[in-house]
Amino acid sequence: MKRALKFLPPLMILVALIVGGGYRYWETRFDVPLAIDAPVIYEVSEGAGYHRVIAELDERGIIEDGWAFRLLTRLEPDAVPALRPGEYRLEPGMDGQALLERLRRHEVVRYGLTIPEGWTFDQMRDALDGAEKLEHDTRELSDAEIMAQLGREGEHPEGRFFPDTYRYRKGVSDLEILRQALERMDERLAAAWSERAEDLPLETPYEALILASLVERETGAPGERGRIAGVFVRRLERGMRLQTDPTVIYGMGENYDGNITRADLREATPYNTYVIEGLPPTPIALPGRASLEAAVNPAEGDALYFVSRGDGTHHFSRTLREHNNAVNRYIRNR
Repeated sequence: MKRALKFLPPLMILVALIVGGGYRYWETRFDVPLAIDAPVIYEVSEGAGYHRVIAELDERGIIEDGWAFRLLTRLEPDAVPALRPGEYRLEPGMDGQALLERLRRHEVVRYGLTIPEGWTFDQMRDALDGAEKLEHDTRELSDAEIMAQLGREGEHPEGRFFPDTYRYRKGVSDLEILRQALERMDERLAAAWSERAEDLPLETPYEALILASLVERETGAPGERGRIAGVFVRRLERGMRLQTDPTVIYGMGENYDGNITRADLREATPYNTYVIEGLPPTPIALPGRASLEAAVNPAEGDALYFVSRGDGTHHFSRTLREHNNAVNRYIRNR
């Protein structure tokens, strides 16, 4: 018995060395680069567990030591990532540690959808319908049904959504993108309205939204937005019709073929500001932040008219005679 005890410490040391060496070897398996030479998109499906993911990565040859990843649940269970469904980009040079960290941090692949300033809601819907990886839950819905789904039953959708770039992961509903855009426009409009100039001929934030959409459609030149808004505000103050072509175009709908005739200018539609008094009943496009700010803080001046120079900018005039001369110069001669 004494002889057996004599050899016990060396045996324990040997066992400890073997165990320690094995543990260290196991740890080094996570430093091995993934077996890929090009980026790979791996999708964690809904409800997939850690062992299933490791088995799939092992079967596809993406990881070389599947046993090491499986052993993680026994040796360091706290290091096992809580999985979230989605697509994960695996890149050459990543090792097992980086793989686990990407899964742990839920760094899913994200896609972008850009809605430009000045688009209509119909154009936004077309973009959503064509966006990859989205769940297209609105394709069969009417505009009214979409607004009801968003909790805005009875509201007209035009102008209600903020033009911006929206990021999303695979499987997100297009309704979620619309909800984000709706909330973002609410925030931007409220912020602009809170900083509005005094004595504007606008009664509500919605009227400011309508005016901003006119500014957005009239010019893309950043330096002109305030001046365009100033013309519209002065005409509203004087009881003059706004007489802006984009409202005519919007009112024509699908009948617009790229040209506006004199008959079109006389056509009585709810949006034709050559015929109606004041603002149209709804926005005619999705205005951006700059147009929102211009609508509530228009530039000072005395111009009541403007005409396109044909280069993206406008000539502003104080009198009708000056305006007619500018029309002859920039439109009729062209």
